[in-house]
Amino acid sequence: MREENENLSISNMLSKKEIKAEHVARSVIKNLRLLPELFNGISSENTRIRFKSAKILRIISEENPEMLYSKMDFFINLLNSKNKILKWIAVDVIGNLSSADTENKFDKIFNKFYALLADDSMITAGHVIDSSGKIARAKPHLQNKITKELLRVEKIEYRTSECRNILLGKVILSFSQYINQINNTEEMVSLAKRQRDNSRKATRVKAEKFLRTHGDSVG
Repeated sequence: MREENENLSISNMLSKKEIKAEHVARSVIKNLRLLPELFNGISSENTRIRFKSAKILRIISEENPEMLYSKMDFFINLLNSKNKILKWIAVDVIGNLSSADTENKFDKIFNKFYALLADDSMITAGHVIDSSGKIARAKPHLQNKITKELLRVEKIEYRTSECRNILLGKVILSFSQYINQINNTEEMVSLAKRQRDNSRKATRVKAEKFLRTHGDSVG
């Protein structure tokens, strides 16, 4: 069955529900010539092909960011997409590609990327926050700027206070990914301390865990 699948074109593989995105991603990583079909797939009128193509590209960006780095501008342009799912995947891919960003393309779109924290969809903001830890690790020179942006989540007006509470939990998790690499940790720890009284239990738990590990980072 595996050999049979390997011989299918990517477009055929995408249209088959039983073939998993992870399998297609591995096939493309082994054969770079298959990559253009995935980018064509994102423009497909077939919804399954469109979103499966995007999902596969996200997997590839995670496992082999260097393979997709030359296409980073494509994903930057997708940040303007009216299709929210494609926008979310673009955010994820850009975060993954930050580790291969030898031309500092992310630095040039920093403000555009973090403006999405105030997107009308809380999920968009969540993807930005989830990507921030890996971006901060990949780009130490941006860590202070990233921290400043994530701290804004406390002040941004979301549709409900519960939306903000969910996002604050994500902020704490992102901070934990790079707090050991940064000198200025006071504001990170202060935010976590404020969230010990958060009305959302999951966020309180994240804050307490963060403080048990990092609370002594400052005097």
